[in-house]
Amino acid sequence: MSLALYGHPFSSYTQKVLIALYENRTPFEFRNIGPDTPEHTSAWLRLWPLARFPLLMDGERSFVEATIIIEYLQLAHPGPTRLMPENPMTALDIRFLDRFFDLYIMDPVQFAVNCALNRLPVNPEEGRRLAGERLERAYAWMERTLPGRDWAAGSDFSLADCAAAPSLFYSDWTHPISPSYPLLREYRARLLARPSFARAVDEARQFRSFFPLGAPDRD
Repeated sequence: MSLALYGHPFSSYTQKVLIALYENRTPFEFRNIGPDTPEHTSAWLRLWPLARFPLLMDGERSFVEATIIIEYLQLAHPGPTRLMPENPMTALDIRFLDRFFDLYIMDPVQFAVNCALNRLPVNPEEGRRLAGERLERAYAWMERTLPGRDWAAGSDFSLADCAAAPSLFYSDWTHPISPSYPLLREYRARLLARPSFARAVDEARQFRSFFPLGAPDRD
């Protein structure tokens, strides 16, 4: 097996890549980074000293950053679910939404998490409040964007949905999506029902106690 993915199942960006792999039933070896697998940790740090995951190995070549990994998989290991369209202008829309979910949904969640872990000089309550303000603006924008769409960019599941699924999963734990955004709530529910993401969620279920903001008893 040539593909190996380094990461952690509770990591949002690892889940983003796992969704793409599961969508196309792409064979790969998962190399979990944790205290029980020091050999994976040392190999990962040797390959990527910046210490961010996921990292994909294909033979002797490595790829980092979840979006780049997914685009590489489309090129080198395509499957029945095409996650990036052939039309370059349509692809721009997909890439924008991918960036939107990473930068405007997941980034505020990570900010709140870092505050809770005392990695930033902001107290946890204030960090969560500031994250909530940013998420509220992002939720409102998505609610205006979703009418007529089953998935983030339209009728087809894409790279943008791989980004949206873990982002909205954790953001709703951080700053709940209110009933005033019914389309966004329905979209999140569709993502959770998608078999590829449902599998990623189930595989990470045992790690929920590590969520520093407190994982709700749902999802």
